[in-house]
Amino acid sequence: MILITGATGNLGKATMNSLLNNGISANNIAVLVRNEFKSEEFKSKGIQVRIGDYNDIDALKSAFADVDKLLLISSSSDIKKRFEQHQNVIDAAKETGVSHIVYTSFDMKDLRGSDMAADVQYHADTSYYLKQKGVTYTLLNNTLYADLIPVISGNNILTEGITIPAGNGKTPFLPITEMAEAITVVLTNTGHENKEYVIAAETALSFAEIAEIISQVTGTSVAYNQTDKTSYIKQLVQVGVSQEDAAYLSRFADAIANGEFDTNHSDIGQLLGRSSMPLKDFLRSKYGHNKA
Repeated sequence: MILITGATGNLGKATMNSLLNNGISANNIAVLVRNEFKSEEFKSKGIQVRIGDYNDIDALKSAFADVDKLLLISSSSDIKKRFEQHQNVIDAAKETGVSHIVYTSFDMKDLRGSDMAADVQYHADTSYYLKQKGVTYTLLNNTLYADLIPVISGNNILTEGITIPAGNGKTPFLPITEMAEAITVVLTNTGHENKEYVIAAETALSFAEIAEIISQVTGTSVAYNQTDKTSYIKQLVQVGVSQEDAAYLSRFADAIANGEFDTNHSDIGQLLGRSSMPLKDFLRSKYGHNKA
């Protein structure tokens, strides 16, 4: 039995669909949800639903009964609480007899030394805790989703250009579907025990290069505007992003500008047996229909 935590999020759903598409029967997949009313989509597919909360270790132990492999996707609650919640999941899994925990961590040059360490160091803490716990693990250090590009690049970029204070920093953006495919390989095959992988594209690109690619696939000249942080936050708020989330995204822009995501390493080819999707193909799928 494979259990996915965070199953209602984008990566959790993508992984569930990848498992199903790769021939894993629905009755061999379980998902952890906090609320019963969020379970209908999974039940309709024949997937087992387990109710549990990262804060309730007894509920977690009950939810993990008969689970062989556990995919721990990072909590989405208050950042200050995430490491403690992850400890609860790991502790409950070990006590219940889960044989293998796969954790989706984060790929940066230095999680603890980053300018946004307060936002990401819980990943380093969780990874270290998992390694010390004495349970079989696999760490998947994920880069930023390519799917974030339309969200963080500004509104109406075909007319107004890409607007983000990311400087000339490069990021090996990877589509979430390929991240899910790599996770599926780890969850459904042996040989990944006690290993750590970087889940990122082989090539890192700057937003200036991304603007040029979108220009090519749309036939529209897309500029790259390196705005300031204050203006960027205001821009995000104007399109409905909360002030808190806008400030959070601006810190990612700073980290990109500082080159913190350009780690120059990828294990995606090893896991998938092929190269990652070229970002040009992904951007064509998002913007190509707007070609002049």
